[in-house]
Amino acid sequence: MSMATYNLTGYNTGAFTLLGIPGLEQYHIWISIPFCFIYLVAIVGNSILLYLITVERSLHAPMCFFLSVLAITDLILSTTCVPKTLSVFWFGPQKISFPGCLTQLFFLHYSFVLDSAILMAMAFDRYVAICLPLRYTTILTTRTTVKIALGIIFRSFCVFVPCVFLVNRLPFCRTHNIPHTYCEHISVARLACADISINIWYGFCVPIMTVIIDVILIAVSYTLILCAVFCLPSRDARQKALGTCGSHVCVILIFYIPAFFSILAHRFGHNVPHTFHIMFANLYVIIPPALNPIVYGVKTKQIRDKIILLLFPKGSH
Repeated sequence: MSMATYNLTGYNTGAFTLLGIPGLEQYHIWISIPFCFIYLVAIVGNSILLYLITVERSLHAPMCFFLSVLAITDLILSTTCVPKTLSVFWFGPQKISFPGCLTQLFFLHYSFVLDSAILMAMAFDRYVAICLPLRYTTILTTRTTVKIALGIIFRSFCVFVPCVFLVNRLPFCRTHNIPHTYCEHISVARLACADISINIWYGFCVPIMTVIIDVILIAVSYTLILCAVFCLPSRDARQKALGTCGSHVCVILIFYIPAFFSILAHRFGHNVPHTFHIMFANLYVIIPPALNPIVYGVKTKQIRDKIILLLFPKGSH
């Protein structure tokens, strides 16, 4: 009888309640101000980037195509989490349905793995452009570029979709209160009244191994790039090549440093205060999406010139 009762209640997948940042509830309104501003910067910046890449024929290059995929992914990442987070900050604990929670969980982590793959593709683009400039147009044709994009999108989907099924199979027979501002895989799994070892190890090992492979390939690409750059006879050519890669390195650091901190803190950071971890996790979903278009807008001359023409058309005459 008790087993039957457990089976009936154990798979109760009613709505979850997002509680916000534990310990900082009284400051939610104040925290929401910079969050809202940074989110708007991310939306406007990535939208402008997408608009320019779409309408300007001079930006129809493989690098800008990958950059447009990065902008779309950043918009998905921030929009998946930030609106719900702001509603928690403004109106207190918010309910989210179980399917809604799974959807948010999937797009959050899918965007993370996809961002990493895009950065790897962009590093490969820079390697071909600087180390094999005469073969650039023959190697990175439109067809090849689209194939790379579809390949990394499919890979990212395959890497994380099992986590959705791993969470979906769990029984939730205790609290449905999530001490977070959005549905994150391990935070949701820890509410289950069952063994979540598979969730922990899959959620940690598979995404991080995928990302580590990306990081290794990016490091190899930029090592070869640096070797090629310092062999250039012209100082101006060296500075131009380093300047082009500078923006990419900035974006890579902005993305990977907080990402690895968040992943490792979940698995090994038992001494990291929960409040700090949740706050950092919230910054991670808005800071990179907001900074990426700014970094590329400032550091990439071709894009910077187009942005100036778009914002100050009279000044161009």
